[in-house]
Order: sequence, then structure tokens, then C-alpha cells
Amino acid sequence: MSREVKTKGFRVSPGAKVRLDDVDPADTSQFDGSKSDGLEGVRALIKRLDPLQELLYAEHKHSVLVVLQAMDTGGKDGTIRRVFEGVNPQGVKVTRFGVPTPEESGHDFLWRVHSHAPEKGEMAIFNRSHYESVLVERVHGLVPKEVWRPRYGEINDFERELTEEGTTIVKFYLHISKKEQVKRLQDRLDDPTKHWKFSMFDVRERKFWDQYMKAYEDALERTSTPWAPWYVVPSNHPWFRDLVISTILVKMLEDLKMHYPKLDKAKMDLGQ
Repeated sequence: MSREVKTKGFRVSPGAKVRLDDVDPADTSQFDGSKSDGLEGVRALIKRLDPLQELLYAEHKHSVLVVLQAMDTGGKDGTIRRVFEGVNPQGVKVTRFGVPTPEESGHDFLWRVHSHAPEKGEMAIFNRSHYESVLVERVHGLVPKEVWRPRYGEINDFERELTEEGTTIVKFYLHISKKEQVKRLQDRLDDPTKHWKFSMFDVRERKFWDQYMKAYEDALERTSTPWAPWYVVPSNHPWFRDLVISTILVKMLEDLKMHYPKLDKAKMDLGQ
């Protein structure tokens, strides 16, 4: 018997108040199956995602932007690795936004994002994103409040512009607990194959956990719009995280009602 996860409750309604303390990062109650059922569901959804992404590329009419945000160790890399493992890399572009370069810092905060927006037929995945400018820069006081506060509106306008040009946007906040973060950091220390992932910067950032939660709440409240919704995904359990995200992506792509382009027989000439 097939089991489906209920995803409606994870979507942040425009204008709704967000309190992350009220969201259990370990919650899997919206799925009535076991972990093995969930993993089987993810595999099935990945098989559906592959031809949909190929259809997106072939039709060359729509584009898709997937935004992934999370605290350190939140699972952004794992999501990309697992959910998108079967797609054709020719039509998918992953961009990771780190600390702005001097050139990027010399422009407006959205300048470096524009060139990475997806082309027609393309799916772009942002591992971190333009939202860092209302998260990191706010928490660490890198810019004053009068600078970062108006950015919510600028982000909404930017995303609306993309959607009006044919881009479908979906944004995921991967919600983990502070305790789970410690566990994952320790795992990176204990496993030699994960030493390269460990950074003392991630440890130092834990001191700002509460400030980040407040910054995320404000961002989710102010920028979850009808044209670019946010989903808060409980992510302590990677299998559940992947199940929720793949379910949303598959439905979103199916709702585009895409079709393969028809062959123009009048242009057919095989030279025979």
C-alpha cells in the first residue's frame, strides 16, 4: 500500500506568524508509515522527478528555482545529493552562496544572485541564497538595521519579477534542533571521512542560535508569498526531510502541465 506524506501544514501562509519553537524538528506525524516506508517513498519519488526534470528541459518554457536554507549541518548538501541524485545534470545548476567577494560586496546585495537565476528549461538550486543578507548580515551586525530591514521587500519584488518571467520558486527551511546539530558536529569529528566538513566557525555560530531563530522567523513571515512560498521542513530525520521535499517538488512540476514539443514535420529533411 502506497503511503503519502501530508505537506500542506509545512507551508508558511502569507502574513502568518512563525514560531520555530512550536515546530518539532523531529516530527514525522504527517506520514503514517515507518522509516523504511519513507525511504521507499523517496526512491519512488526520485524516479518520478527524473522524467519531469527532463520534460522541463525539453519543453524549454518554464524554469524552477529551489532555495535551501538551514543552520549549519541542517542538511542542505544531503538534500541535494539524495533528492536530485537521478536528474540530468545538463539541466540542473547548483549554486552555493558563501561570503561575498570584494566585487560582490561593491554592488547591491542581489547583484550576485541575478546571474545564477535559472534559464528557461533549467532547474537552479541555491545552497544558501540571497536570504543570507537578512540572516548572517543581520545577526552579526554587518550592516545596520536601516539597511537590512528594507531587503525583505526587495527580495519579494525580485522573486515576483522572476515568477512573472516564467520561473516557479519554492523555498525550504530545513529545521533541525540545537541538540541534533551537536550530534551532527560530533559525527563529523568521529568519522575520518567527514573531517573535511568540520569547521570551528560552525561551532562558534552556535552561540548565536537564538538570534538566528529570530532572524529566520522574520524572514519566513515577511517573504513567504503566493508566488514564492516557504516550507518549514522538520529535518532531524533526513529520510523524512527528503520525503517532504521530493513530494512537494514532484507535485509542483506536475502542476506545470508540461508537454514535449511536437515535431514540425514541415522542417523534416533527412536528405534522402
